[in-house]
Amino acid sequence: MNRLALTVAALFLIIAATAVNAQVYEWKDEKGKTNFSDKPPIGASRTQRIIESETTAASSPIQKTAADRELEFRKRQKEAQESAEKTKKEQAASAEMKEACDNSRRRLAALESGERVGLRDDKGERYFMDDAQREQEIAKARQLIESTCKQQ
Repeated sequence: MNRLALTVAALFLIIAATAVNAQVYEWKDEKGKTNFSDKPPIGASRTQRIIESETTAASSPIQKTAADRELEFRKRQKEAQESAEKTKKEQAASAEMKEACDNSRRRLAALESGERVGLRDDKGERYFMDDAQREQEIAKARQLIESTCKQQ
């Protein structure tokens, strides 16, 4: 079964290849009837007329070599890769800014909640913020929110 399918496919490819390269002749006979054939008329003078297909007419007059097409493909591939990397970096930066904004808002909410905020000094001992320190930290947090969150 596989051998038969392979034979049929090869035969089809051979027929398709010959049909692509086939020439078509057009002429008028003595009665004025237009004839088409794959063989030229016998004994008549011939003029050749080339009919280009849409793909041939749309493409450039000079066909590109395989090396040129490969080079263009690699260039497009590299540009797509660079674009994807740039998009990935922009998304990572955006996610980082969003995280910083969220952290700043949580910090401000904690400071404005009125709960005691404990910190550690240089010696590692714990102390609590007084009201003046809290107000300074609230002002800093608001400035940080204004700078990081408005860029989103």
